[in-house]
Amino acid sequence: MGKNTILIVEDDNSLNEMLCFLLERHGYTVLTALNVKQAEAHVSLKIPDVILLDWMLPGTSGIDYAKQLKTHPLTTDIGLIMLTARSEEEDKVLGLDCGADDYVTKPFSNNELLARIRSALRRTRPQRIGPQIQYQDITIDPESRSITIADTIVAIGQKEFDLLYLFLRQPTRVYERTQLLDQVWGKDAYVDERTVDVYIRRLRSGLEQHGYDGLISTIRGVGYRLNGSV
Repeated sequence: MGKNTILIVEDDNSLNEMLCFLLERHGYTVLTALNVKQAEAHVSLKIPDVILLDWMLPGTSGIDYAKQLKTHPLTTDIGLIMLTARSEEEDKVLGLDCGADDYVTKPFSNNELLARIRSALRRTRPQRIGPQIQYQDITIDPESRSITIADTIVAIGQKEFDLLYLFLRQPTRVYERTQLLDQVWGKDAYVDERTVDVYIRRLRSGLEQHGYDGLISTIRGVGYRLNGSV
């Protein structure tokens, strides 16, 4: 297995140099970009495993690039970590809503950043375990990572896929947010419970155009479950 590739999109040259030194010393292949245009050039040649993305960039912002990455089928499953000085809660929520898988604020601990990268790499490896499931006119296949509703292909992200597969495997179970984090992101994931809400919204949005936006019910004060009446 080759080295994992990390793309750093950051306009601070000194921080780029420090991150390159840190990541290369830990066995990663590192690419750097000072802006989104340079990042796009890298991605067109080789899709990285993880992108460290600054929010404030010249030209196109990191937030806009995150949206772009997560809506393109070739890049939607890249592990995307926002690396930014913006530390307010609403900034973190916006970053996650726009597609980031994780959010690290500057200044940061090198060990923490490395741990979050390792976690992102584990989360973005496809989970190809389990049988194909048929639920009403939904077919979900973990081997091909495909979902069809009434023979129409449904395009959703990897985490949304994993959430839906989990709900369909146990259609009567109520999941607490912490349980969803453990089973979809992993017990060692450095993400908080709000992340679950963000991805449930994305999943509902992806199902809405197929008439299944009510498939996942919110159990107030507890978590989520499959809505068997849909």
